[in-house]
Amino acid sequence: MFTAAVVQQPPNFLDLPASLERAAALVAEAAGAGAALVVFPEAWFPGYPTWVWRLRPGEDMAVSAEMHALLARNAINAGAGGLAPLQEIARAHGVVLVAGFNEIDARSSGSTLYNSVAVIDADGRVANHHRKLMPTNPERMVWGFGDGSTLRVVDTAVGRIGALLCWENYMPLARYALYAQRVEIYVAPTWDTGESWLATMRHIAREAGAWVIGCSTPMQAADVPPALPHREKLFPDPDEWINDGDAVVHRPFGPAVAGPMHREKGLLFANIDPAAVTAARRSFDAAGHYARPDVFTLTVNRAAQHPVVFADVAPAPEEIAP
Repeated sequence: MFTAAVVQQPPNFLDLPASLERAAALVAEAAGAGAALVVFPEAWFPGYPTWVWRLRPGEDMAVSAEMHALLARNAINAGAGGLAPLQEIARAHGVVLVAGFNEIDARSSGSTLYNSVAVIDADGRVANHHRKLMPTNPERMVWGFGDGSTLRVVDTAVGRIGALLCWENYMPLARYALYAQRVEIYVAPTWDTGESWLATMRHIAREAGAWVIGCSTPMQAADVPPALPHREKLFPDPDEWINDGDAVVHRPFGPAVAGPMHREKGLLFANIDPAAVTAARRSFDAAGHYARPDVFTLTVNRAAQHPVVFADVAPAPEEIAP
């Protein structure tokens, strides 16, 4: 048994250094209250690009380009050690972190962004780093596509954790790939809220027979920095709730044990017992006795995909025929 804390606070929008400072304070608060697992929502570092749902396609390209450039400057370069501050936060407090972040590609072009989530163990080790497989609708103008190499459930100090981002959780085969890896704590960082999303969390808790944590960033227009470019165009109503939050934790095959936390800011705590997973799957185990492999099979390509392969290694002299 351990305590999980779900972060339902906004970041310092599009300011990565300030968001990391805020994250350190939130993790310290959660750990001080006894949490062993701390979960941040989708793209929390340094904020979800909500402008893609507010700008008119083809008419606001200059605004979109300026916002995208600001996001890129504040994205995390995971391939060049950019997760180190979060690793240090996890290590310092001895907690497992699940953190959604904007990632800038370090391997190929150096420019493409990805919607990513990291699972960082309590010793600071990056246990997994997953890129969203399919950005949703206008998100495709912001983020590239991930691949199956990171579609993994990993052992951590609190149990076996798997994570899918936002509408990846509507993809039955992606969910099943996690079920088949003995997921105990299923984390769904998102930007989505409302009854349809909460119904999905309830459904996955039953289907997976796992603990399910859903979390989104609560944000009001007042949380957007006054100096943000095009703030008045994007967020003209100062009283608007841009996102409602709705953090929730479900027990395996059962009801919510915490939340939903609607239009509130703070930390949502829940007690989690990974041992409850086995009991929950006695009647229905999607990847076990209910799998029917004689009828259904799933193949997951977990090979990392690369846009270019450089073959410029010269043969050794002895390998050259006379």
